Amino acid sequence: MGWFETQYIASLLVMWLVVSGNAAWASSAIDLKGQWRFRTDAADKGVADRWFAGKLPETIKLPGSMAENGKGSDITLQTKWTGSIYDSSWYFNPRMAKYRQPGNLKFPFWLTPVKEYVGAAWYQKDVTIPANWANQHIELFLERPHTETRVWIDDAEIGMQNSLVAPHVFDLTGKLPPGKHTLTIRIDNRIKDINVGKDSHSLTDHTQGNWNGIVGRMELQAMPPVRVDDVQVYPDLMQKLARVKVTINSLTPNAAGTLRIAASAFNTAKKHVVPPVLQSFTLNGTSAILDIVYPMGDGLLTWDEFDPALYQLQVSVRSGQQEHRRAVQFGMREVGIQGTRFTVNGRPVYLRGTVENCDFPLTGYAAMDVPAWERIFRIARQYGLNHMRFHSYCPPEAAFIAADKVGFYLQPEGPSWCNHGTSLGDGKPVDKYLYDETDRMARSYGNYASYCLLAYGNEPAGRNQAKWLGAFCTYWMAKDPRRKYTGASVGMSWPLVPENEFMVKSGPRNLPYDKLPESTGDYRSKLEGFTVPYLTHEMGQWCATPNFKEIKKYTGVYRARNMELFQEDLTDRGMGDQGDQFLMASGKLQVLCYKQEIEWSLRTPGGAGFQLLSLNDYSGQGTALVGLLDAFWDEKGYVNAKAFRKFCSETVPLARLPKFVYRSDETMEAAVELAHFGRSPLTNARLIWTLTGPAGKVVARGAFAPQSFSIGTNQPVGTVSVPLAAIQQATKLTLEVSMPGTAVANSWEVWVYPATLPALAEDDIYVTTTLDEKAETVLKNGGKVFLQAAGKIEKGKEVVQHFLPVFWNTSWFKMRPPHTLGFVVNPAHPAFGQFPTDPHSNLQWWEIVHKAQVMNLEDFPASFRPIVQPIDTWFLNRRLGMILETKVGAGKLMLCSADLLSDPDHRIVARQLFRSLRAYMQTAAFAPETSVDLTTIRALFNSPSRDTFKAFTADSPDELKKSRM
Repeated sequence: MGWFETQYIASLLVMWLVVSGNAAWASSAIDLKGQWRFRTDAADKGVADRWFAGKLPETIKLPGSMAENGKGSDITLQTKWTGSIYDSSWYFNPRMAKYRQPGNLKFPFWLTPVKEYVGAAWYQKDVTIPANWANQHIELFLERPHTETRVWIDDAEIGMQNSLVAPHVFDLTGKLPPGKHTLTIRIDNRIKDINVGKDSHSLTDHTQGNWNGIVGRMELQAMPPVRVDDVQVYPDLMQKLARVKVTINSLTPNAAGTLRIAASAFNTAKKHVVPPVLQSFTLNGTSAILDIVYPMGDGLLTWDEFDPALYQLQVSVRSGQQEHRRAVQFGMREVGIQGTRFTVNGRPVYLRGTVENCDFPLTGYAAMDVPAWERIFRIARQYGLNHMRFHSYCPPEAAFIAADKVGFYLQPEGPSWCNHGTSLGDGKPVDKYLYDETDRMARSYGNYASYCLLAYGNEPAGRNQAKWLGAFCTYWMAKDPRRKYTGASVGMSWPLVPENEFMVKSGPRNLPYDKLPESTGDYRSKLEGFTVPYLTHEMGQWCATPNFKEIKKYTGVYRARNMELFQEDLTDRGMGDQGDQFLMASGKLQVLCYKQEIEWSLRTPGGAGFQLLSLNDYSGQGTALVGLLDAFWDEKGYVNAKAFRKFCSETVPLARLPKFVYRSDETMEAAVELAHFGRSPLTNARLIWTLTGPAGKVVARGAFAPQSFSIGTNQPVGTVSVPLAAIQQATKLTLEVSMPGTAVANSWEVWVYPATLPALAEDDIYVTTTLDEKAETVLKNGGKVFLQAAGKIEKGKEVVQHFLPVFWNTSWFKMRPPHTLGFVVNPAHPAFGQFPTDPHSNLQWWEIVHKAQVMNLEDFPASFRPIVQPIDTWFLNRRLGMILETKVGAGKLMLCSADLLSDPDHRIVARQLFRSLRAYMQTAAFAPETSVDLTTIRALFNSPSRDTFKAFTADSPDELKKSRM
């Protein structure tokens, strides 16, 4: 900067200081919260009848929704929902009839609102405008109405707005002179010409609900005639500066004045105050955009997940004797791409994300306060995550403020799942609307450092969708370089969009458990041919059963009638006392599946990250209990953050095990590697390993040579090799790899079985694979029978059991298998004396359980409990068994619907379990308490289940359809 420029800026600063003693004007506001007059307009006659010119008869409290105020209609069978239903069996199933009665309506599809209303509603309030607002610019600011707003001042209509993502701001300049006035707002939450899709999370009953009202800030704002209308900050780390675009508007043409900008860090221990910059201006007309180059200096602080340094930028304009100020928050952050990975400020990052679905069951709309969002992000961070995608909606400003503070990378979306009754790229009004909406998002939230990625929304329909999405990406890449862009978040049947800067698709997910589980695999084949970062779309979706203790939390605008139905039905099926047991067992299997899938991702070379669906439960689409946490972001009791972070955090040891089950004459070998995306590379890092048995007894241990690790994946650590010959009985072992002095540790369970088994004592147990005449005779004569019924069960053959649990839920996917969620078992039962097991399904059971038949025990006594009890989908709650013992007449029967007898030399787990069961049957402990008559046993083989499933709906979700081209 030359001498002249220096002296000029100095003179401006002196002028600023001289006049700053005069009254400066930021925005003056009238808070509109409180009591409003109100009236619903179901007949749509309020405009024609000029309701804005009279007084509305009821009252309502704002901010808030109609439901929060107890306004709207009661829920009935005729309620018209905003959302798709693919399983209508509830409406027709006789067993569900009692839940279709007035006063006892319990819908299984989603949470039930206390009130419902879709249509126009009118809100009205008297306001008094002070004298000093004369000749000022005046705006009505409504932070988040839902959805379309029309505004009147007295009897003059001001206009209409319809945004699902940003505040509705109405220019009232010249329309609101000092004195008393009546402000009337008509809000309409119907889907009309602009159809974003009835399943969009911005409005669907599946999640937040299609509410009517206004939430967040509600203000009348007055500003000087010359004002700062908008500020956008574009960090440039290489040049150590920020490019600031300031929009100045004036009520009169050719206004002149001085602009001042000044920034300072406000949330860091290290302080940084950036010298101010001043610039004079003269408008050519009533508006101008000033481009300011703002040097940040050598002391600039950057923002990322580890050090989320933030600046407040104060922007002021002075014209005459009045000043207007606007403050914005920003971070010095640049999102880049190196190959197939994202970078933040030049450092590679791996996005460990979850999908946020706008589940807020107390209010029915997204939280509007910063502490609520900060809690959510900090919980997600505790679980090792650093990223969040907002499925087909954009959260309010409070979410961006909180994410900036915590250091979280966000992918908000346009408010659309443009499908299921609408489409994208076909010339409909929604095409332009989504450009407008994402423009509003950039203006309202573009300065927030956490706003890193953008997609139009979720899985669209439309023959021309790829062309539209490509143009969308091109538009945004040219317009705003502060983030990266993809067309849509989609599954595999949707077309590729070549213009995408990154992909969000579902290729690299799911577990290939039609074959023996192992931890050597990865998803590299799914990434072949992609040259941009690839984020895994909606990974996980593994279910656990309902947590009935959660029901009492629903004290707001929703009730968990779906959960109440599932609990009552479980009781009607004779298993009401097993709800907690089912939750714990299914939950442990759910955690195991998330662990395996996340580790598959972390082992994948070049992967950019994943988006879980999801860390917390999803209340709709049939009730998708996919979360490790409930809808309130609370733990359910079967996993905590410390345990989850072992395999999901910035630094994770990984072991490539070719299998999890070994013979005692084998050597367990594991190639260990490290995935590291920490603050900085690791130098001279030391990792150790231990192999422990029951009660934590050390079987073997070792240490790897100290070494350095860069930022990235697939970094070899060393090999673990342990001969297993010393293990003489069936044993579960745990291999742990850790980094002493840190929290870095991960572990894997393996099982070892004797290579050879000594012969059991001779016995008179009749072992058979059919319920033949001899078996019945033995039972009648008081003998013992082991009956393997694999492949021969009729009652229950419609229930498909895999090792993996239900995906998303069986209602939404029209009973697509699997139908079970693991099983419960008592490890202390003497039947498992030679077969160590957890109370739940674990990897050693794969050989036995995967695709094994189950038995429907609908004819057994209500109190009957099998030894191994598969857990049915909570929509049907069938009482199932896989291994059971019972008295039959004078005899004793052990009945197993899984195959334990074939190929014993290669199926060592089945061999071991059969041995354990037979050894138990040889003892006096084999004394079943319950008697079941032979007719009931025969029915398992020759009678179908009485209660079967029919969806009653012809349509199906997109995943069950073919290509979305």
